[in-house]
Amino acid sequence: MIEIDERALDALLTEDPGGPVVMLNLLRFRPDGGRESYRRYAEALGPAINPRYGLQVEYLGDGGRALVAEDGQAWDMVVLVRYPSRQAFAAMIRDPEYQAVSHLRSEALVESVLQPTVPLTGVA
Repeated sequence: MIEIDERALDALLTEDPGGPVVMLNLLRFRPDGGRESYRRYAEALGPAINPRYGLQVEYLGDGGRALVAEDGQAWDMVVLVRYPSRQAFAAMIRDPEYQAVSHLRSEALVESVLQPTVPLTGVA
C-alpha cells in the first residue's frame, strides 16, 4: 500500500502517546523514474509545507544490500522524519496543498513502509 487512508490516520491519533513522532519511511522506487518523482515530491514539500507543520528530516539515505532480511526486502531509500506531534503529521496529510503534490510520492513508489516510532526512555 502506498496511500495513507483516513482509518490509518485516525488510528495513529487514537494511539497517540503524546510528544513528537519520528516516522520511519522505507521506500522502493519504480524503475521508470521513481527516484526522480520522489525528488520532485520532496522539493514540493520544502518551501511551504515542511515549515508549516514542523517537519524535520532527521536522516535520508540510500538503501544498501540487506544483511538480514528475506529476499526482496532491501529498500532503495530510508528516511526518518520528525514531526512535533502526530496531530501535526495528520494535519499535513489532510492539507489540500499537500494533497496536491502527494501524487508525486504515489507515482514514485512500488512499495513503502510508513511507521510511526516512539522514543524509548531510560535505555542506554
